[in-house]
Amino acid sequence: MSEVNTLFWDNGGVILTNGWDRASRREAVEKFHLDWADFEDRHELMLDGFERGQVSLDAYLKRTVFYRERAYTIEEFKEFMFAQSQPFSESLDFLGQLAGTRRWLLAALNNESAEINEYRIHTFHLREYFEAFFSSCYLGYRKPGSEIYNLALRITQSAPEQCILIDDRELNLECARELGMNTIEFENVAQLREDLARHGVNPDH
Repeated sequence: MSEVNTLFWDNGGVILTNGWDRASRREAVEKFHLDWADFEDRHELMLDGFERGQVSLDAYLKRTVFYRERAYTIEEFKEFMFAQSQPFSESLDFLGQLAGTRRWLLAALNNESAEINEYRIHTFHLREYFEAFFSSCYLGYRKPGSEIYNLALRITQSAPEQCILIDDRELNLECARELGMNTIEFENVAQLREDLARHGVNPDH
């Protein structure tokens, strides 16, 4: 077994709450009195460009919410969106332990729109943990497509068998495995710690 030297991390569902998932959108529909079917249809049509960095947050909101006058401002809606991001403290603590050893290259590998991604990077000080951010909004590709994984491997010059992708979605992991990457499906920190140790990744040793 090749020695692992690179750890790619999903963010939403692993170290942070999801940035703008179905539950958050449901809450937004209730809070801002939107029609769920209409909003979700518009969201799905805009999502690909939004997460690939081709559609700005303002443009996304113009098409999904502010295509007609509302009793609230776009800034109020953005504030609600950003507030959906919360840290998983135990996950961040463990990630910090790994980062502190400087024994592995740690990088984010996530699907996220540009503005939400950068809000999360700055608010939760993710640059203290990650050396690179392979985010869909920067690379123009989304998981589970093979392109985003191949770019991350090429840019880091890492062999697939020397990498681990940590994600909470099996489809994302499935596609990474097909490229030869090791994978761990995140459930909780205790499980993650055990699974990483099996690959020789242990911040205590």
